[in-house]
Amino acid sequence: MKVEKITLGSLSTNCYIVIDQKEAIIIDPASDSESIKNKVTELGVVPKVVLLTHAHFDHIGALEDIREHFKIPTYLHEMEHDWLRDSKLNGSSLFGLGEVTAKPAEYHFDKSQYRFGSIELEVRHTPGHSPGGVAFVFREDRFVVGGDSLFAGGIGRTDLPGGEYQQLEKSIQDQFYTLPNDFVVYPGHGPNTTIKAEKLNNPFVQG
Repeated sequence: MKVEKITLGSLSTNCYIVIDQKEAIIIDPASDSESIKNKVTELGVVPKVVLLTHAHFDHIGALEDIREHFKIPTYLHEMEHDWLRDSKLNGSSLFGLGEVTAKPAEYHFDKSQYRFGSIELEVRHTPGHSPGGVAFVFREDRFVVGGDSLFAGGIGRTDLPGGEYQQLEKSIQDQFYTLPNDFVVYPGHGPNTTIKAEKLNNPFVQG
């Protein structure tokens, strides 16, 4: 399996294209849909679905264009069902960068194991940065796409609506640090890291 990272938008948000052979899933289409579409064309893959780690505005800016262009559905945690169409909930009205909205997701995550084409993954609920935050675990390939929970040497902010530090700390301890040490973490912002590196060095949540 292959992971392509595209860093997009004013907050340098990471969008990921996870590929197995010629099938792909798109995670967090942050903004600049043309860059995402061009990368898909360059890779020669067929997207099957859009998955959202959470519904903050900087992770959904290109959602509407991407889902319409590729005619694919979107999955999101049900606790953030209303966030896509509400600029106050998704935070876009708070940052003065223009309101960001989209149609509601077609599906909610209602189980832990999913298969999209040939791509298998586990969904883990990771509230704290936002109430419906999730991480996508690719166990066979030993990596996790973690959204804005755990960063290289940092954690997601908890001062936005629905955020809570103790909850985020528990999510990291229970849902990230229980993964094997060699797992690569692909975060919502910044460089990749590993579970081992964060257990040893993260100043906010110790392993």
